[in-house]
Amino acid sequence: MTVFSLCFLLCAELLDSAVGYLTVTIEPIPPVVVGETVTLKCNFKTDGRLREIVWFRVTDGGTLKQKIFTYDAMFNTNYSHMEDYRRREDLVYQSTVRLPEVRISDNGPYECHVGIYDRATREKVVLASGNVFLNVMAPPKSISVVALDTPAPFSRYQAQNFTLVCIVSGGKPEPTVYFKRDGEPIEVISYVQAPLAGESGGSAGVRGARPLISRDLDDTKLQKSLSLLDLDGKPARLYTEHPSRGMTPGAARFEPSPTTEVIPETVVSREFPRWVQSADPFYYFSAAQIPHSDGTVEVRAMLTWTLNPQLDNDALFSCEVKHSALSMPMQAEVTLAAPKGPKLLMTPSKAKVGDTVRITVQGFQNEVFPEPLFTWTRVGGRLLDGSKERDGKELVLERVPAELNGSMYRCTAQNPLGSTDTHTRLIVFENPSIMKHTQNQNNAASHQDVLGLIVTALILTVTAELT
Repeated sequence: MTVFSLCFLLCAELLDSAVGYLTVTIEPIPPVVVGETVTLKCNFKTDGRLREIVWFRVTDGGTLKQKIFTYDAMFNTNYSHMEDYRRREDLVYQSTVRLPEVRISDNGPYECHVGIYDRATREKVVLASGNVFLNVMAPPKSISVVALDTPAPFSRYQAQNFTLVCIVSGGKPEPTVYFKRDGEPIEVISYVQAPLAGESGGSAGVRGARPLISRDLDDTKLQKSLSLLDLDGKPARLYTEHPSRGMTPGAARFEPSPTTEVIPETVVSREFPRWVQSADPFYYFSAAQIPHSDGTVEVRAMLTWTLNPQLDNDALFSCEVKHSALSMPMQAEVTLAAPKGPKLLMTPSKAKVGDTVRITVQGFQNEVFPEPLFTWTRVGGRLLDGSKERDGKELVLERVPAELNGSMYRCTAQNPLGSTDTHTRLIVFENPSIMKHTQNQNNAASHQDVLGLIVTALILTVTAELT
């Protein structure tokens, strides 16, 4: 060992004896859930005299450090650097700070700075620090299932794609989303969805026809599909169906059972698709994430397949969410259903000539999903305003004339699973006030006619006498 080496070691020992040693370590914290209490523990070892312990919260990618708590060993006091109304830190033991009811905004890195007095000067402070990352998780706040591009008409002659969108909001980190049909997980084919920029309604989806795959058929729904065929295997004729019963079995074969709805002057008919799809579809799945400013993520998962109204009617689809902050999955479910038995309300109940009549769809005899499309037409003519048809849940007829008495109006309610026509008849009663006004006008006109005849007769008489 050289003389230089000996001198270097001797200087290092002298410096160490003058300054002392200081090491700082922080125990790692496992992920916590919003609302839980977190303890930040700063461990340090030193042979010097403690000056202070300061906790910082690091923000803006490490460029900004905000003091949150200080322990002053000189005066044996501690204080928070947050405003009184935001003070949520409690000193447990000098270097240990507790954060009750953590929020998503508490997520991020924290640093513990420890200062000791320099042995040589007794005035200089030697500092050391350690850091830890607090990962705050938040369970999803809401989950919902909607149909994309609705309301949409019923396709009578060809298959069409159908998309369910599961919207999960408020989770951190992003949750795992999957679909089930009738309680069974759906085997899906994943595809990449176009990025969702500034989402307003999630219009990105799958377009065009999709190929079909085979999977285990639901016997009950297969039976429904076969019930649309007659005994010869040909498509059954369209018929008027009562909401509570379908086809009435006859002696030799099934025959249509025409009935009318309970509502007086209202006839209900339901139309089935005129094509039968023989296999089940591929299910295509995609998911997009939309980050929010509070650190949470909104997930929009899409399930697209080629709709088969015969098999998919009354099918239960559920969207389930798994998240590390949840003890059990969240779930939202919808039952696909075509509209049945629309209920119409006409106001006023006894319309008179000159009244404004409103015919409104009050609801259905079943839960309808997705939202139906409503179209109004007049049987055998145009609507009062001259148009052929009008969309919406309500038809308004302003100042109805007597000529509309007995006219029939059709409300077509349809969604991709089926279509229903409801007919209601408008009865227009005479309006006494209008009749009285008309009668007075007629009387005045007749009086004027009589006076005119008398004057004419007098003139003729005088003329005859003069000649």
